[in-house]
Amino acid sequence: MSAAAYRRWGVALAIIGTLVFSFRPILVKLIYLTYPPISPVTLLFLRMSISLPFFLAVAWWLRRDEPQLTGLDWAKVAALGFIGYYAASFLDFIGLKYVGAGVGRLILYLYPTLVLLISFFFLHRRPTRRQLGALVITYAGVALILSSQMHGGAEGRLFLLGALFVFASSLFYATYLVASAELVKRVGSMRFTAYSMAVATLPALAQFFAIEPMSALDLPGKIWLYAILLATFTTVLPLFIQAEALKRIGAAEFALIGALGPVSVAVTSALGLDEQFTLVQAFGGALVIFGVLLVSIKRN
Repeated sequence: MSAAAYRRWGVALAIIGTLVFSFRPILVKLIYLTYPPISPVTLLFLRMSISLPFFLAVAWWLRRDEPQLTGLDWAKVAALGFIGYYAASFLDFIGLKYVGAGVGRLILYLYPTLVLLISFFFLHRRPTRRQLGALVITYAGVALILSSQMHGGAEGRLFLLGALFVFASSLFYATYLVASAELVKRVGSMRFTAYSMAVATLPALAQFFAIEPMSALDLPGKIWLYAILLATFTTVLPLFIQAEALKRIGAAEFALIGALGPVSVAVTSALGLDEQFTLVQAFGGALVIFGVLLVSIKRN
């Protein structure tokens, strides 16, 4: 395969992975709307337990790849899987009970700016003027989005609570990205993803069996179908597609294509879920996407 074809396939995989992954909040909202009694604990249990065999299969297939993991490496994988996949997913699922899929995806998309801030406070990497300007633009966009739905009463407070949960999810994921950077380079992205996702399933299982009764799994057939799609089509599939795309085109171009995610969720949720998406929210979303791209894409 020529270099040009290799890159074209990378771009195609990045677009496909981004669009497929964007269906995750849509499916979560569909599950909540179709069967309101379901809890985030049960939903996370379904997602993690159904996807577990796929990640175990990939982990087994890649088990002999070099380098072999030490005990300390496994401890890091467990901690990072807990932060990046269990905690971040659980907080996102809670938040999506109270905010729309489009708004939630825009808030979650803040993670590159949070990576920048974490690197500054804990790794002492000073941001450039361009990056500082990007932060101002991004969080001005977030303020516009939140102000457009910050009404008085219980509904407004629940929306703010949901937005805070999704923001916390983005913060956990950003922490995972910063902390895992060196280990991912050494172990390999696909192997690390398989290991960390498999390990992250354990707290999700323990939480479900400790909190929920087994009757929580007496769900309508449509919910089981949505859960299977959530675990396979919007979890397993995009993670490995995006890992291959990153290898082919690099982080800068992938970040540019990743901006399709919030846009596609906003459009799909407005059309399919009848979620309100005003001009103010659209302008705020454009500011968020523009600011994140300024942070993510390095100048040549």
